[in-house]
Amino acid sequence: MDQKPPKELLKLAKEMVATVDKYWKILNLQEDIDRLRSFEEQSQDPKFWDNADRARDITQKKNELSLKVEPWVALKQEIVDFPDLIEMTLEEMGDEATESLNQDYRKLQEKLEELELAEALNGKDDTCNAFINIHPGAGGTESQDWADMLLRMFSRYLDKSGFRYELVDFQEGDAAGIKNATLYVQGEKAFGYLKSESGVHRLVRISPFDSNKRRHTSFASVYVTPELDDTINIEIDEKDLRVDVFRSSGAGGQHVNTTDSAVRMTHIPSGIVVACQNERSQIKNRDTAMKMLKARLYEVEKQKNLEEKEKSGGEKRDIAWGSQIRSYVFHPYNMVKDHRTDHETANVQGVMDGDLEPFIMSYLKSRTIA
Repeated sequence: MDQKPPKELLKLAKEMVATVDKYWKILNLQEDIDRLRSFEEQSQDPKFWDNADRARDITQKKNELSLKVEPWVALKQEIVDFPDLIEMTLEEMGDEATESLNQDYRKLQEKLEELELAEALNGKDDTCNAFINIHPGAGGTESQDWADMLLRMFSRYLDKSGFRYELVDFQEGDAAGIKNATLYVQGEKAFGYLKSESGVHRLVRISPFDSNKRRHTSFASVYVTPELDDTINIEIDEKDLRVDVFRSSGAGGQHVNTTDSAVRMTHIPSGIVVACQNERSQIKNRDTAMKMLKARLYEVEKQKNLEEKEKSGGEKRDIAWGSQIRSYVFHPYNMVKDHRTDHETANVQGVMDGDLEPFIMSYLKSRTIA
């Protein structure tokens, strides 16, 4: 375990105080504390329950605020006191206390990271299951092979992370790779974790398909959408749909290429196309395709609302799936870099084997404290 010397530990402790103060402002925690005190005062009024509906509403809001605020209040006090604790302990015990102070620092750091993650995953859709759709950009075999590499990367990440998933659509490429693939992912806060992957992924490498061994740049788009629950209603007019049925292709059971059970659904106004072929039943495939289409339309609408909000507020921010989010460079050097957070690593092979956790956590943290 890495042991920080006393001076560095004190510096890190003071930086942690600054980080908590930043969260305090960004999350409007003082306002929430004031509201919580007001609700508590109202609940002490002898006539509080004379209006039962209002009392229940206030009680619910008070409980929600308590769950949000109390962990931050307790942690802030610990972190604010920690620099003084370091100095006092070192005065009394000298360098012998360094190990125990390092342990205390790591515990505080873990608590802070847990709260950071909780804030980053509190969006209303973050608890949903997710669909990951991977689609190659222009470039034929090159980009289709890159899309297939991304499919493998995400599958490896999901295996390591314990998410359940199934391949609900798969279309092989002309010579190699894939033309399209969709993973259906189930698990706690699947969309919350995977939303960071929506966007254009760029590959730079020496092409294995080029006999002259030239360097090529390939692109693939990744769309991550939440599986909508019954509380979200997306209306789709049947006249706006074109539904095609076809025989399944690629890996599958004995029914592959024997029945027209696969379903491709095109939403004509938006041009969005989804497909499902993992079930033997055409009806089940149609139901899944409809879920996928509603999820895509829902995300498009959310992005439009976000753009309008940022435009009216004078802000400008990258649209998640409308811009290049990450580059994977295999040549002339090794590097994977996320252009939204500047997080990078030289371990390209590790990332391609599913080591996405540092990129995902960096993104989530950036969205919370931005």
